[in-house]
Amino acid sequence: MEPGNQTPVTEFVLEGLPNTRQFPSLFFLLFVLLYLLTLLGNALTLLTVLSNARLHALPMYCFLGHLSVLDACLSSVTVPKLLAGLLGPGGRTISFGGCVAQLYAFHLLGSTECFLYTVMAYDRFLAICRPLHYGVLMSKRVCLGMAASTWLTGSVHAAIHTTLTFRLPYCGPRHVEYFFCDIPPVLKLACADTAANQLIILANIGAVAACCFLLTCVSYAYIVATILQIRTAEGRRRAFSTCSAHLTLVLLYNVPSVLIYLSPSSSRASDGALAIFYTAVTPLLNPFIYTLRNEEMKKALKRLACRQTRSQPA
Repeated sequence: MEPGNQTPVTEFVLEGLPNTRQFPSLFFLLFVLLYLLTLLGNALTLLTVLSNARLHALPMYCFLGHLSVLDACLSSVTVPKLLAGLLGPGGRTISFGGCVAQLYAFHLLGSTECFLYTVMAYDRFLAICRPLHYGVLMSKRVCLGMAASTWLTGSVHAAIHTTLTFRLPYCGPRHVEYFFCDIPPVLKLACADTAANQLIILANIGAVAACCFLLTCVSYAYIVATILQIRTAEGRRRAFSTCSAHLTLVLLYNVPSVLIYLSPSSSRASDGALAIFYTAVTPLLNPFIYTLRNEEMKKALKRLACRQTRSQPA
C-alpha cells in the first residue's frame, strides 16, 4: 500500500485473553468476582485508614491509602474492558482515543505503584534503622511530598511512553493481540519501524525497574541487619512481619511486569496470564496481605466494624 493511500486506524479490536472464549460466561463470573472483591478490599482498607486518626497520621498508612487507590484504579483500567469483551464481539472494540487513554492510565498507575513501593521500603528503613530521627526524616510534610512525587513521576513516565507509542502511524491491522492496550501489542500494529521504541522500552522500563528494585534491596539489607540486632524474639517477629508483607507485594508486582516488558521471547498466552496476575490478582491480594499481617490494621478494622454496628438502628 502506498503511503499516501493509507487510511489511519480509528479503532482497535482487543482480542482478549487466550483460552477464554470457550467458556466466556464462566470467565466473566470469575473476573467479576475478582474485580468486586478488589474494589471492596481496597475501599475497606482506605476507609479504615481514613477513619482512624492515628493511622491517618502515620506515614506507613498514608502510603497504604495511596496504594489502595492505585490498586482499585489499576484494576478498573483493564478489567471492565475485559469483561465487556467476554460478553460479546462488540465489547472488544475500543476507539483510537480510548486506546491512547487506556495505555496512558495503565502506565501512570503502574509506574506510580512501582515508585510507591520503593518509597514504602525507604519508610520502613527509617522506621526500623533510624527510629529516633523518624519523626523528623519522615514528617507529614515529607510524607505527602514523597507520595505526590510518585504520582508526578509516574505521570511523566507514562506520558513519555504514550507519546512515543502513538507518534507512529497506524494504518493497517487493528486487532490487538491482548486484553487491553499496552505498548508491546500495540507497537506490532504500527506501519513504521519500531526498533527505536523497543530499545526505549528496554532502557527506560529496565532502568526504572532496576533502580526501584536496587533501592528496595538496599533498604532491606539495612533493615535485616538491624532486625537481627534486636534482642527480643517478639521484637524481631513484629519487625519481620511488617516488612515481609511489603516485600511480598513488591515481588508479586515486579516479577510479572519485568518478565513481560524485558523478555522479548515471551508468548502472548504467557504475557496475558502474567498481566492478569498483576492487574487483577495482586490488587486483590494487597489489602488482605496488609490487613491480615498487620495488628494495627486489624484493630482499626474491628473498631470500625463495631462503630458501624452500634450506629445501625435497632
